Parts: sequence; structure tokens; C-alpha cells
Amino acid sequence: MPTSTPDALRDVSVIIVGAGFSGLGLGIQLRRRGETSFVILERADDVGGSWRDNTYPGVACDVPSPLYSYSFRTNPDWSRMFSPGQEIWDYLRAAAREEGLGPHLRFGAEMLEARWNENDHRWTVRTPQGEFYGDVLVAATGHLTDIKLPEVPGLETFTGELFHSARWNHDFPLAGKRIGVVGTGASAIQIVPQLAEIADQLVVFQRSAPYIQPRRDRVFSEAEKNLFRRDQRTVEEMREMLFWYNDSRFAARRLIDDYLAEASWQALSHLDKQVSDPELRAKLTPDYTIGCKRILLSDDYYPAIQRPNVHLEAAALERVEGSTAFSAAGEAFELDVLVVATGFETYDLPSSYRIFGRGGNALADHWSNGMQAYKSIATAGFPNLFLLNGPGTSLGHNSVIYMIEAQIDHLLAALDWRSAHDGRVLEVSSEIENAFAKRLDEGAAETVIIRGGCSSWYLDPRNGRATLSWPDFAHRFRDECAPFDPAAYDHGEQSAARA
Repeated sequence: MPTSTPDALRDVSVIIVGAGFSGLGLGIQLRRRGETSFVILERADDVGGSWRDNTYPGVACDVPSPLYSYSFRTNPDWSRMFSPGQEIWDYLRAAAREEGLGPHLRFGAEMLEARWNENDHRWTVRTPQGEFYGDVLVAATGHLTDIKLPEVPGLETFTGELFHSARWNHDFPLAGKRIGVVGTGASAIQIVPQLAEIADQLVVFQRSAPYIQPRRDRVFSEAEKNLFRRDQRTVEEMREMLFWYNDSRFAARRLIDDYLAEASWQALSHLDKQVSDPELRAKLTPDYTIGCKRILLSDDYYPAIQRPNVHLEAAALERVEGSTAFSAAGEAFELDVLVVATGFETYDLPSSYRIFGRGGNALADHWSNGMQAYKSIATAGFPNLFLLNGPGTSLGHNSVIYMIEAQIDHLLAALDWRSAHDGRVLEVSSEIENAFAKRLDEGAAETVIIRGGCSSWYLDPRNGRATLSWPDFAHRFRDECAPFDPAAYDHGEQSAARA
């Protein structure tokens, strides 16, 4: 009988979980360094993370494309300043292919359990494709991957078509249907203008109004793209300009009066220009300080809301009975379709329930009072575990790819140190982790996320901590978190010799 070929990457130096921007970015850098002993485990059937999963009509990035890409792999061919999701997914797929990551990728390999072995000081990751063994485990699972459904009584009894924005049903015809959209966040404001064009009736359930600033999108001309292709420096110069402009916007999040007033004016003047009806404008006016929730960018959301077939219900979806959706204001709407654009599991990561460190302790239990990690990358009680795009990395004003690259630099330096010191175990103490977390909490207390008078996905509702956010300028994250300091790690243990 034929026998299957053993997987050469079943036992490696580095196991990476997740093939989005974080996991692929680390994989590319390892390959460029000549490393071959690593595997990237991906639960889906392709790379791309959020950009593979989000295929809803109008999906696009709200960070400028030249900045929302790897600094070590710039793209001169972006079609526009804010590229569509398909282009970003294509960019990631091309990066994986052209950088030679194919042999290192394992699809359909969801991390069912990752467990630290106290005897040989290594990680075992159990997947549907079997077990994988590694010296170092890198959790690059992100926090915008596991969908979150609203807790609405009767939602499961809805007799029409129901789906989350990140699990779009392209097989169901939406033209001429009565559609409800739950939520007014970053995805919803891109979806609503598209559905308004084809729906018979569209109801938007708004729990709280977002601040929306002009998008100022534009197409890159062929002349510009030709220049980008000929001279790499022009792309780098644009990236640098965009980065420092965006980073300056953090001053508003620190409640600096002039910057806060400017940010608020940009949003509210945009609303005034696009919405003339005072009653509707009042419903669309936020009741919290700008920056407390993510500031959104759109030029077509407000016009879409004013279409005759669109109704803004300035109240949350309260319950569902059959085909009828009831708002918290008591209004009833007969619907054929419900699209829930209600975000993701962000503060209580599902992946944390599958990672077990010393003594068999779950990462979720370690994080029961909120996610935290030393330099946003290392956690006490979880040796040789590194987190990419985890706690303390989210931004509301700049590109998360910049943050990811800073973490990759830290991680690569840690791997180099291990190689030079007989593969010693790296683990931070609780004291060091807690001290770093305390500094972030103190910094967050001075920002609009805590003091802005709203609830948002940046906050852990269990304790009110801003566990996801970096409470400072992005460039300070690189200054502080990219360098690797071996003195911060307890590396007294030697890795066990392999059999």
C-alpha cells in the first residue's frame, strides 16, 4: 500500500500560528535570513487573514496603502490611496508566493491546542493535520479574526438570511430585498452605500453615531506608478510622509486641546456639509469625545443614509421575532436579510483558551484580568512564546503594519540570542510583565479611549482597561518595543537536547 510522505516540518525551531500580515511578515524575514526550520500553521485554505475573510461589498482599507504594507516589500502598483480589500489580499498572496513561503505553509491546520512541555522545554501544537513540535511558538492569530455576534434575543430565530459582515454570503441575491444592517463601525459604513444601491429598503441600526472624516481617496495615475517602479525612494518618501502625518494625530487622542478641536472640526464640518436635514444630522452627531471610538473615513456613507430607500434607526437592535426586527426605540421592521457588522472577539481572544504554559495553565486564565504582555510580545508563565499583533498594539491613528514590523525585529533578535546561547529558554517574570502593563494602563488613563465617555472594542468590559491599545505615538512603540534586552528575560533553563 502507498504510504504518505512524512512532513519534514513536523519538528522545527519555530512554529508560527496564523498566515496574515504578522505570520507572513515573520516568515518572509526568516526566509531572507536563510532559515528553513519553521512552519506556518493556518486554519483556512489560503493566506491573508482578515483580508481573506472580509469580502463584503465595498471592503477597503482605511489606512493609506503605501503605509499599509511591508516596509521591506513596498508595492508600486497600488491602484489608489485606500486600496480595495482584494488588492491587499492579492498583495499578501504574492508576497507568500514570491518569498518562497509555500513549502512552509500548512493549510487546514487550525491550532486546536498548544502546550508547553516541561521536560524537553518545547511546544507541541495539535492540529487536524497532526501534531507539530517546536522550540519557539509564535501566536500571530490577530484580534480581528473571530467574529462576534450581537447578544440579541431571538436572533437565532430570524427567518430570513442572516450573516456576519466577515462571513459574507455571496450566493444569496440581495437586490430588491428588505435589508437590515446592525452596526455603524468601519465595516458597516463601507457596506451601507453598496447595499443602498440595490436594496428595496435598507434599515441601519445605530447604537451610537461614529465620527466620520472625509476619506480623500484618489487613484494613483500611471505616471505616478511608473515613477514608483523606477525609483524605490519615491515610495519610501511617501510612506514616511504619511507615517509622520498620521502619527501626529495621536496628539488628539492625548486630549491636547488644539489637536482635539481640529479632529472634531474635520468630522463635524464634514457632517454639516453632507447632511442638511437638522433632525437627521442630530441623529448622526456623536455624543462622546472624538477618538474614544475609532474615527472613520467615508465620503459616501452620509449620502447613502439620505437615500429615500434608506432609514437610519438611531437605536440598537433589541430583539428579533421571526422576520421582524425590533429596535430599542420600539420600532418594528420586516426584513428579508440581516447583516451583522458587529466586529470581532477582541478582548477575550479565543486562541488564548488553546495555549497552555507552565503547569498546564491556560493563557486565558493568565489574562482573566485583561490581556497584557511585556513589550506587547512576551508573557510570564509561557516560555518561548511570542505574541504578534496582540495586547497593546492597536492604533487608531496609524498603521498596525509598522507595529508588527517592530515586533518582528524584537523576535528575530530573541532568536539570534537563543542561537548564540545554546537555545536557552526565554521567559519574562510576572514582575516585569506587570510593571510594563502598569505603565500602559497609566498612559491609557490620559487618553480619550479611557476619558472620552464611550465604550469601544479597545476596552476590556471586565475591568475597563484599554488592553488592546498602544497609548502613545507609534514611533515610540518601535523605540521601546523593537529592541531585545536579554536581561529582561529569565533564561536560566537550558533547552533539552533532542533525542
